[in-house]
Amino acid sequence: MAEDKPLPFAAHTQALMDSIRRAGFPPISQQPVEMARKAYAAGVGAMAHPPVPLPRVESFTIPGPAGDIPARLWASTHDKDLPVFLYLHGGGFVVGGIDTCEAMCSQVAHQSGAAVVAIDYRLAPEHKYPAGLEDCMAALRWLVEHGHTKHLDASRMAVGGDSAGGTLAAILAVVARDADIPIKLQALFYPSVQVGVRTESFMTYGRATFLNAELMKWFENHAQGGHLSERWHREPLHAPDHRGVAPAWIGLAQCDPLTDDGYLYADKLRAAGVPVELQVWPGVIHDFINMGRFLPEAAQAHTALAEALKKAFAA
Repeated sequence: MAEDKPLPFAAHTQALMDSIRRAGFPPISQQPVEMARKAYAAGVGAMAHPPVPLPRVESFTIPGPAGDIPARLWASTHDKDLPVFLYLHGGGFVVGGIDTCEAMCSQVAHQSGAAVVAIDYRLAPEHKYPAGLEDCMAALRWLVEHGHTKHLDASRMAVGGDSAGGTLAAILAVVARDADIPIKLQALFYPSVQVGVRTESFMTYGRATFLNAELMKWFENHAQGGHLSERWHREPLHAPDHRGVAPAWIGLAQCDPLTDDGYLYADKLRAAGVPVELQVWPGVIHDFINMGRFLPEAAQAHTALAEALKKAFAA
């Protein structure tokens, strides 16, 4: 759990935060949704390394419950029967998309040898949660049933995501277990696994970083309003039973309001007998995986995830 006193930011993290604050950009939570989406995309574009050029990059669509779901696939080879990693972007269920996770997805595809598939699930407030979750479920089922049409091996599948995408991936792992869909790994970067709980890390970093209490409330206010058939469809920490879900790899930023959520979920999975590998990057903040131009930990995290996937797919 978070320490009683705030842990220091790494020097390069502090320098990046200071530079952004000096630039005077308005906080996302004080902008209209469309402007917030553009601002977030521009920020990721400025901070992430460019995508890795790969021999196979394919845009396509997946049939969803409310129309076609845009998808993109990255692979370092045209070989057939590739393992597949379904990746779900972050952004509080309100911002983000395929383009904001492309840098990492292409790097993970390059290093892991797997095909990485990302989708543009529906976002709030136009589509209240759990509309986005429903799209993710549809994408998972489509990959199982039709992934072979993209030369993918559905018997070697993993799910993952960051922040809100990590939430979605954790839920999908439970859904997959209940549907007898074999999942080799659930890879979660700093997921939000509960709502409205003021953990130590939330209290410590909820004002000090860009993912602050105001922004988290802004996300939730925009996302809420849809019909949740189960509480755990938004708060996977409260699923009634975690036994038998896929092994987990959890990557956390040490200086993040959501750090304790990650620890709590790791503890819950371990208590259910689920193998968990937990890695924490010291001195960095939420969304650090998208800040590779400035934070060397981003590349370290991409490589760690790729290695975890290779290990899971080889098992």
